[in-house]
Formats: sequence, C-alpha cells, structure tokens
Amino acid sequence: MGSNTASYAGSRRGASGLDELLVRAVSDSGAHIGALYLLDEDGQVLRMNTAMGFPAAIAKAWARVRLTVPMPVAAAARERRLVWTADQEDLARQFPGAALALPYNFAVATAPIVCGESARGTLLLVSPASNAPGPEPRLLGLMERTCRDMADLLEQADRLGRPVRPRPRPRILAPYRSRQDDPAVSPEAAMAALECLNGLPEGYCALDVDGRVTFLSAPASGLLDTTAAAMLGKRPWEVLPWLADPPHEDSYRSAILGHQVTFFTAERPDGQWLAFQLFPAPSGLSVRITPSTMARDPGHVLPDPVVGRQVGGAALYDMLQLAASLSQAATVQDVIDLVADQVMPVFDVKGLAILTAEGGRLRVAATRGYSPASVAEMRRRTPCAPHAPELPIITGEPAFFANERELLDAYPDAGRYGGMSAWALLPLLSSGGPIGTLVLAYGRPHRFTQDERTTLTTLAGLMAQALERARLYDAKHRLAQTLQSSLLPRALPVIPGLEVAARYLPATQGIDIGGDFYDLIHLGDGQAAAVIGDVQGHDTTAAALMGQVRTAIHAHATSGASAGEVLTHTNRLLIDLAPNRFTSCLYISLDLRDHTACVASAGHLPPLLRRPGATTEVVESTPGLLLGIDPAADYPTSELYVPPGSVLALYTDGLIEAPGVDLGDAIDGLAGQLTRHGQLPLARLADRLIDPAESVGHRSDDIAVLLLSPVHLSP
Repeated sequence: MGSNTASYAGSRRGASGLDELLVRAVSDSGAHIGALYLLDEDGQVLRMNTAMGFPAAIAKAWARVRLTVPMPVAAAARERRLVWTADQEDLARQFPGAALALPYNFAVATAPIVCGESARGTLLLVSPASNAPGPEPRLLGLMERTCRDMADLLEQADRLGRPVRPRPRPRILAPYRSRQDDPAVSPEAAMAALECLNGLPEGYCALDVDGRVTFLSAPASGLLDTTAAAMLGKRPWEVLPWLADPPHEDSYRSAILGHQVTFFTAERPDGQWLAFQLFPAPSGLSVRITPSTMARDPGHVLPDPVVGRQVGGAALYDMLQLAASLSQAATVQDVIDLVADQVMPVFDVKGLAILTAEGGRLRVAATRGYSPASVAEMRRRTPCAPHAPELPIITGEPAFFANERELLDAYPDAGRYGGMSAWALLPLLSSGGPIGTLVLAYGRPHRFTQDERTTLTTLAGLMAQALERARLYDAKHRLAQTLQSSLLPRALPVIPGLEVAARYLPATQGIDIGGDFYDLIHLGDGQAAAVIGDVQGHDTTAAALMGQVRTAIHAHATSGASAGEVLTHTNRLLIDLAPNRFTSCLYISLDLRDHTACVASAGHLPPLLRRPGATTEVVESTPGLLLGIDPAADYPTSELYVPPGSVLALYTDGLIEAPGVDLGDAIDGLAGQLTRHGQLPLARLADRLIDPAESVGHRSDDIAVLLLSPVHLSP
C-alpha cells in the first residue's frame, strides 16, 4: 500500500511540476499563450494537457492534434525539431491549414519533449508577431531547458510506475502575475483608480481571455446603454445584440491571439456610433469606448499603431469553401479548375498561371485568363531555373508587384503577357520541396495589403498540398491502369470458325485495381476455350492473384483437361496461393466442328445465348463453389448446342448490378438487350452492351464482357 501511495504521489507531483514549468516558460519568454501537449497511449494523437492564455473555445478546438497532420505542434513531435513561424504570413507559407483556421498575426515556437529516442509531447509558445527569421537565442535556450526539465519529470514518473497521461480535457491555467510587477493594491488605491476612470468622458471595460466582462466603468455603462450588473461575467455580444457581428468578435480574437491593438466601430440601436479600441493586457483585454465621429464604416481603420483587420467575411468564407473543395480534388486538373473558378472572381484576378520545374527549366503547366498568343509568348520567355534563382519556386518566398515598374525592377526580362499590370508570385511548396509557382495577375495596378498577402500565401499552401495529393493520385491511377491492362490479354487469338469481341471498362471512380479478367485459348483442331472471372478485392493482391488464376487456367486447359477439371485444379492452386481470397469463374470449352460447348461454373453469373432467329436465353447450369473455398469442391459440367450465327455472352457483375435491383431481373434486362441488338456486328454489339446510355447496372465496379459467335468452319 505504501509503495502505491508513493507512486500516486509521484505521478501527481509530475503533473503539477509540468504545469509549473509551463507557467514559468510563458512568464520568462514574454509569450502571451502557452500550451503543453502530450502524446496519448497509442502515440498517434497529441492531446493538450495544460494551456495558459488560450480562450477556452479555441483551446477546445485544438485539444486533439493527430501526429500526421501539417500543424506546428505535430511537426515538432513528428520530426523532433523546433518549429518556428515568425508571423501569419510565415505560418501560411509553412502550414496553410493552420493559418486558414486561425487567421491572426502571431509568432509560434514549438519544441518536442524527448524521452530517450521518442517524443512524448510538445511545448507551444505564442508571442506577438516578429520579423526574426528564427527564435532569439534566449528563447531557444529557455525552450530547450524547459523541454529537458519536462522530459525529466516524465521519465521520473515512468520509473515510479505511474506515467503521466494527458488529461481528458486540458486544464486552463490563470494568467501568471508576478508579485513584484503587480504588488497588492490597497482598497483606497483601488477606489481612487475607479473614481479616476469614472471621471473620464470615455468608457473603459476589461475582458478576460474568454471575452467575459470583468470590469465596466460608469461612462462605459452609459455609452453601451446597459448596467455593470447585466454585463459582468458575460461576453458583450451575448448581452448586446448590436455587438453580435462576426467582425467584432474577430477583433477580440485578433487582440487576444495576436496580442495586438485592434479597432472597430459599431452602431447602437438609436443610431449612435461607438468606437472600440482593444488593448492586450496580462489577463485579457482592456477596451476603450468612445463616441465615433468618423466615417460610419465598421471596417474603418485607425492610423498606426492601431491595427485594423480588413479580412472580409465573404473572402474568408470563399477560402474555407475552397479549402473544403480542394480536399476532394482528385486530379491535377481538378485543382487547377477549382482555384481558377473560385479564386479569380473573389480576388478580382484577371490571369492565372502555374509554373513547374522540369528538367532544369520552368514550364508553363496551366493557364487561365490568357490568350493563346500570350501563353505562347510566356512559354517562349520562361527562363531556365538555374538562371532565375530569385524566382519563388527556387527561394520559397512569395513576391508581390503592385505595378509593371516593380516587376521589371526584379525581372528585367519579364514581359507583360496579356496586358496585366500587377502580379503575385506564390511558391507551391510540398513536403518533398518546391513543385512550382502560382502566378496571379491583375488587370490594373494593385497594392497588396498585409492581410491579402497572407491570404494569398495561405491559398498557395493549400493549393500545393492539393497538387501533391493530386499528382500522387494521377501517378497511382496510371500505375493501376498499366498494371490492369498488363494482366489482361493484349490481343485475343485468331481462331478459325470463331468471331470474338471483348471489352474491359475499369470503374470510373478511385484508383483501385480490379480483379475482373477474361481470356480466350486456342486449343487447336477446331477446339477453343473461353474464360471470365472476378477475383475478390480491388487491390494489387487481387490483380496479382488474377494473373495467377489466368495462368493456371491456361496451363490446365492446354494440357487437355476437361472444363470441370480445369476449375478443380485451379481451385486447389488458389487455396494454396491465397486461402482468404475467393474467385468466381466461368469456363466454356468449344467444339467448333460439331458446334457444342461444355460449361463449368465456379459461382459465376450464367452466360447468355442468342441463337439465330430466337430470343436470348439464360444458360442454366449447376454452379460449383467459388474458387478458393473448399479444396474438395466439385465442378459439374453441362452440354450446350451453339449453332453458327449464335452469340454467346460472358460478363462480370459490374455490367448488371445496381442498388435495389434484383439480380435475376438485371440478367433478364441484359438478355433483352442482346435480343434487340444481337444482329449487330460483334464489335458494335460489345460497345452497345457497355454503353452507359443503355446500362443495366450503375457502373460502380469494373466491367468485363466477352462475346463469342461461331461461324461455319471450312473443311
């Protein structure tokens, strides 16, 4: 009992010690926000254990971060390195998703907490935006010491047998106040300060980090037309509906997260406009409220040093919509089309181009808004990459040119393609390095605001991630198609006395590799065999197995085995090769001299037969088990008369299956198609059967069709 009690106390000391180290790191670094993340037991998710200075709603949204996502805290733990972003634009360049979710200007420093060879968590510090390319040596040393001390506490708790686990919900610590910097204030002094504030014409209000009112002066109550009792402990926009406007709350978040002064104006119900200035304070915000005599525009910005955010709600909505759309883009062309369709009208962009580096030269990969002549000129004048080291594709830094003169100062050989007058050159950076440059061109000179630069940099980051996924998708799709086609017959053999036509149609969605297959085997002396089947699964294993099944059937067929024996031998081989994979298969041997066929089925769909001048019939047979289930399975055969001019149709389920459609009805529907169009030449008939306009199924799976038509065999 005593040992367990000591272990529990050690664990408690470890957790509280981590909290104390976080408080000290925030205080000593000058950061206004800090958080400690710990990896969960599975080592896949970082959970916020303790936070300080974070609004509760934001802390809740970022309480869980998967180790694989492109976020600063995840990158620090995953790569075991310190991650630094100096400001919002730097964050947008490195982590566009994070910049889009938190579009505020601040610096981020996050470092891994390493125990032995593994990261156990990360320390996150948020400070006012900086121009420094990296953290100051003092901050770097402080974070290294803090992370080392945190690792020591975690290892000590491990040795005691009571490892520190992340809390179910983050503990939010109160802002730290030093006794030396904030000595106790006597009641008399506090009353004097209150009387001083109440004697001023403007109003003053204090908000905590969650936006709740902690103090309201008498003039502020009068200006807001409310009372302190109604406001204390509540957020202003919850009490006063005329303050419930997203840009006003955005100003509060910008002041809290960016630790910068923000400003907005709002109109009271009686028509009086008020100006609000939000000043960061150690425990939240101090708000100055004055009657406004300026332009009645809630977006009006005071001169520096007051910072007014000008990110329009509509533009932010469009960016969020674009981000959601890009996550679904499957191909490179999808990405280009989405960006062109949504970005160009929102930002009033006249032209768009994507440059990529291939073979040591910049290539114009795609354009929108340029005439063919302009595109040709652009391609002619695009420089070789080694001679243009200042391009964003090389430096990784965005470049903005408000007019032609600024562009020519940087690139003397540049041309004004399509009459453009302002440009944004944005690097497209993927996890593997730079992949290109996004060029946005404007029809008139355009001065880029800081917020616009950040938004466009975020856009380029999102687009680069989408392009990387799309290029991988395209490559996998080409590989899948190549593998699939290589495993199917390149050409069917020419067999005297038999006309054939085959079609294979891969599924229209995804990059899965299908297991559908078909084959035609010439057995000599008026003998032939046809086979069609479907291997379970849609992956490389299914494709490889399909190739092995085709090879086995071909080998047994050419050795003289009967139809039933071919399936029996192949079934036993399949159980040895892949005991957990099943295959449907239909095998038909044809005697082209006496016009008969022998049919054996391993759970496959029945073939269809249209004899000359007759309706199509479903060939009834006794199917055996799917291949790969029972090594002792038996495959009975049935005889069939197939006169010259008949059409025998073999197919896979992708041709007919559809949700809610009975399988028997679907087969009858295909038989009706064969009756209506059976007089067509075999190749045209095959095209008609797979034509989506006459489709029986809904085409969500691969389709294989093999048509056979015996003709009179010459003596």
